[in-house]
Amino acid sequence: MQSAVDRKRVYFVSLGCPKNHVDTEVMLGQAGGAGYDIVDAPDEASVIVVNTCGFIDAAKEESIDTILEMAQYKGAGACETLVVTGCLSQRYPDALAAEIPEVDHIFGSGDYDAVGRLLAAGAAGANGRARKLLPVVTVSDTPSYLYDHTTTRQRAGKNAFSTYVKIAEGCDRPCSFCIIPKLRGPQRSRSVDSVVAEIAQLGAEGVREVNLIAQDLTRYGADLADPKPTLASLLRAIEPVDGIDWVRLHYTYPSAFSDELIEVIARSARVVPYIDVPLQHINSELLKRMRRGHSARVIRGLVDELRGRIDGLVLRTTFIVGHPGETDAAFDELCEFVTAAEFERVGVFTYSREAGTHSATLDDEVPADVAEQRRDHLMELQREISRRNNDAMVGERIDVLVEGVSKESEYLLEGRWYGQAPGIDGTVYLTDGSAETGDIVSARITTAADYDLAATLEA
Repeated sequence: MQSAVDRKRVYFVSLGCPKNHVDTEVMLGQAGGAGYDIVDAPDEASVIVVNTCGFIDAAKEESIDTILEMAQYKGAGACETLVVTGCLSQRYPDALAAEIPEVDHIFGSGDYDAVGRLLAAGAAGANGRARKLLPVVTVSDTPSYLYDHTTTRQRAGKNAFSTYVKIAEGCDRPCSFCIIPKLRGPQRSRSVDSVVAEIAQLGAEGVREVNLIAQDLTRYGADLADPKPTLASLLRAIEPVDGIDWVRLHYTYPSAFSDELIEVIARSARVVPYIDVPLQHINSELLKRMRRGHSARVIRGLVDELRGRIDGLVLRTTFIVGHPGETDAAFDELCEFVTAAEFERVGVFTYSREAGTHSATLDDEVPADVAEQRRDHLMELQREISRRNNDAMVGERIDVLVEGVSKESEYLLEGRWYGQAPGIDGTVYLTDGSAETGDIVSARITTAADYDLAATLEA
């Protein structure tokens, strides 16, 4: 038996989107299975793993800065092995190997299952191999790995009652601005039985909210053998699973909604009426340049149909401003659309020119300062809309998933109603009364801010 001082210790850094977070949780499970203790500080670890993001420039910069920060623990602490995995290493493995010599192993976005094998083998780093043989690069040309319900996964984060479940990996969409298909490979859907089995296990463990994610949720099952499952059929299979109160949909594609899917969402007792639909723009010429495969008419029609058929709907979307060819008139059209649609949740990104994408070859580039001004203007419009929507909720009763003592004050509890997705949409502060973490409680809204709400548990 290993003594406490002899046990292997690993520290993980997870960057980027929730899909990447799920990958990190799979690696955490692998590390535990390989006999490692998971530690909370890099200076305590003999192995450090950085799961990177390489989607846009800001994410790449954060990933590189984090790798360099973790590299400082090589030789200055207990760290013997530095491992880099994820989208950045999928995209630039040779550059990372050449420019950051402290890295011992480089894995791609679809090779994180191999991290478990590395850890099980002892994770030999600079102390275990000749430096000239490192780093060892293990990056598949086309990512193909897909976890399932049998995969050991150790959930991480403060909220044990909410989690993400990835129902598919990769993407087949040809969006001109997006590098994800090259980083994550083609779409690979899990079976209905596998997804349901994982969610049932999560329900048995006390999870109350499941957030379904994929790069393209609405194409779920299109790559599987006949009879092909659909997102609607998956949601019907999830409906009777015990223990799960809220099922939330992230990253649905606007032109892929079926009448059946809308009906399932509208009638479900567990699928909350919160839909994340990244629209990216409303100008038809920009949509064509972005290779989105649909026009403004499709988007406007979908928004109207969802509003008309799903009671209590909360719509989240994202837009890109500053894409090549975005004129002042096109941006004005976008602002008018956002003002009229009154989306409950909006995120706005400035265009990031990514080598290897079609958009990077287009002319009519928008200056960076103009794109930033447009982003700020659109977010200010949305802030006003969000405040009006929140003000209109004062006096209403809502169900709140309690997440624990507030970060703002030890005298407050905080949580979320179904209209707030974890980590991105704001908070409900409970100003009085008591409840246990993980409870779903009824509360009356007393005060509204731009994105947050305050509510009382008192009758």
